[in-house]
Amino acid sequence: MSKLIILSIIYYLVLTFFSYSKDLDEIKCVWDNKNNIPCLEIVGQISNSSQFSKKGINKIVISRKQIQESGASDLIDILKSYPDINITQSGPKGQQASMFMRGTGSNHTLVMINGIPINDQSTTQGAHDFGLDFIQTIQQIEIYPGSSATQFGTNAIGGAINIILTGDYENSINFASDQDTNYELSGNKTIIFDNSSLNLKIGSVKHETISARGDPSNEKDKLINYSSNINYENYLNFDTRFFNNIYLRQTKTEYDNSISNQSGYKGDNKMGAYQIGLEKLDKLSKSKYILYYNFYDREYDERGVKDTYESEVVGIKYDLSKIIRDNLSFGFGSEYKYDWGYFDNNGSYEATTKGHSDNISIFANLGWNFNDNLNLSFFSRSDKHKHTGNSMTHKFNLAKEVFGSNFGIAYMQGLRNPTLYELFGTDNFGYSGNKNLSPEKSNTLELYADLKLNNYLSSSVRGFRSNIKNNIEYINNKYQNDSDDIDLNQSGINVDISFKNKNYFIKTFSSFLSSKKEDGSDQTRRPEKNYGVKISKNISNELIGNFNFHLLYNHYGKHFDIDSINFNTVEMDSTDLIDLKIVKSFNNSEYYLKITNLLKEKYQRPHGYNQDGRIIKLGFKY
Repeated sequence: MSKLIILSIIYYLVLTFFSYSKDLDEIKCVWDNKNNIPCLEIVGQISNSSQFSKKGINKIVISRKQIQESGASDLIDILKSYPDINITQSGPKGQQASMFMRGTGSNHTLVMINGIPINDQSTTQGAHDFGLDFIQTIQQIEIYPGSSATQFGTNAIGGAINIILTGDYENSINFASDQDTNYELSGNKTIIFDNSSLNLKIGSVKHETISARGDPSNEKDKLINYSSNINYENYLNFDTRFFNNIYLRQTKTEYDNSISNQSGYKGDNKMGAYQIGLEKLDKLSKSKYILYYNFYDREYDERGVKDTYESEVVGIKYDLSKIIRDNLSFGFGSEYKYDWGYFDNNGSYEATTKGHSDNISIFANLGWNFNDNLNLSFFSRSDKHKHTGNSMTHKFNLAKEVFGSNFGIAYMQGLRNPTLYELFGTDNFGYSGNKNLSPEKSNTLELYADLKLNNYLSSSVRGFRSNIKNNIEYINNKYQNDSDDIDLNQSGINVDISFKNKNYFIKTFSSFLSSKKEDGSDQTRRPEKNYGVKISKNISNELIGNFNFHLLYNHYGKHFDIDSINFNTVEMDSTDLIDLKIVKSFNNSEYYLKITNLLKEKYQRPHGYNQDGRIIKLGFKY
């Protein structure tokens, strides 16, 4: 309660001390150059969608402006305040991190770059490590809560995250440092030719604050990250665009094996993505061909014992979206991908995997506006996996607009095929892969309302209930599909309320979640209650001029976890975290002060792993 009182005092002082604020609606996107180049809206083509079926897709867009306003360092800083998402990280920045989306498992979220999946098949369960992603080269983030197999394919049982790297035409240099002399550095340069453009991005992060385990003041676990991104596009003619994207990332991290063994453990994680394609756009249709290649190369040094993990995927994809009539659209496409991977784990625990798989899919959608106020969307996808065979998934959405507000109902299905380790892996405790596994499947029913109450006040309410069948479990030294005919069940409701007037913008958000095991007990690391508030204010003061104020308060509720020493189930207390950022613009530069964990909350998430305390960061953008 004391934290809420302090938060209220901070907000009250800000509102009362400064007498005049600009209307947020007056803040326009302005290009500071002589060519009058218009501002651009980044609209990525969603796989298996068309003009009128897009209304049936739940999509949250986090723009570059929002990313910069947050002062975030990594992807976790951005995603942690969204109600469908729970994140745990095994220590400070750079350590392994898992996401639980809508109460599903950490391997039930699909991660993409520019719409292409990048989940690492050299991991045991094909889960993406969110602790390695930093925002220096990221232009936009899209969140797709709920089962999204019909749009994106396997792994998206809980939802999907799409990282967009293209569309940044603003030349800039960014630098920030904190009280521990850590730094964040990034640069962006775009060269524009007659019919083409070349965009170059680089980024680097160094972080060293606390020990992941034991006493936080013990040896500090260090992170160093490098990232680069090259985007090239060429308009061959008025309606045809050729594009080429390259992304490379390396993250070196020190980590702790246990409370007593905290030194001599290092990880070197390399990742790359290459995309080349052709896009054709006219008034009634849009088609896209893309060839892609992703790789992971990870090495861990445990006091001289080396573990190596490698995986690669190559694929080709075609997407077509077409308007048939003024009220009818359809989409069609196909994708083929080939995965192969290898890992060799040594030391006291020995495990190996080597294998490959492929998958071919065909998908289609239909969007129909019955009238100006009623929309029907239908999606279908067929996946043929080398080891699990054919799987069909479907999605249905009906939306009705009433006085500017939108009400809807959706039914959607999810799919996760087994990983290479689940199919082919072995270890020194007797585990052997199971090539007879079936895919996990999910069903979700969702009701929603997007309410526009007046010109200043809006709200969104979404309630869902889902189950997961054929869940893959580790039983008797082997992964097997659960055969007791009992599903894993999740349900929840998310509510956010936004108020915006000429003085400030404020948004409250809350999430109520129930995620149950087969015996009816709560799943670990999924709190039942999360809530918070975001505040943005543009302020004009006679003494220091114009500046921007941003505040984020996030309550992460009580939840169950596994004790890191005796492996018993323990209850973890809630946390109340406050982040504050103040930005001052001067000529072509921005200077800012960012305070993370303002009240210096001490907490562990998950159990046994320390999280950063208060960090005071100063930075600028030119």
